[in-house]
Amino acid sequence: MPLTDVAIKNAKPGDKSIRLFDGSGLYLEVSPSGGKWWRFKYRYDDKEKRLSLGVYPDVSLKEARQRRDDARKLLTNSVDPAENRKATKASKADRAANSFEVIAREWFAKNSVTWTDDHGSRIIRRLERDVFPWIVKQRANFSTL
Repeated sequence: MPLTDVAIKNAKPGDKSIRLFDGSGLYLEVSPSGGKWWRFKYRYDDKEKRLSLGVYPDVSLKEARQRRDDARKLLTNSVDPAENRKATKASKADRAANSFEVIAREWFAKNSVTWTDDHGSRIIRRLERDVFPWIVKQRANFSTL
């Protein structure tokens, strides 16, 4: 029987973790301290795995079901949802670490010690006013393609 909002709100912690199952691998885990985590239980390469989908009430029942469905779509395409999440997170961190702004600010910090204060302030002001916003705008235009 699927979970309801009333059943979730009324779930009380016990001595051990309690699992309230919704269906298709989705369940709510209630810890002894009272925390409520959405989990998705699945099998990949003949191994049972679990994926955290968020914390209740930050993630509603409807949203948890949507996240479960998204993970199930990945599984039907032979993609491990946990590995996909790790790869996505790593690529975001890599892009942020290697962004033009980060590199430009490192370049500025390294070279500005040899410049006059007036020249250094003009360079950073021009980067912040003209270049960095333009790159963000171009990235937004590119991502909509």
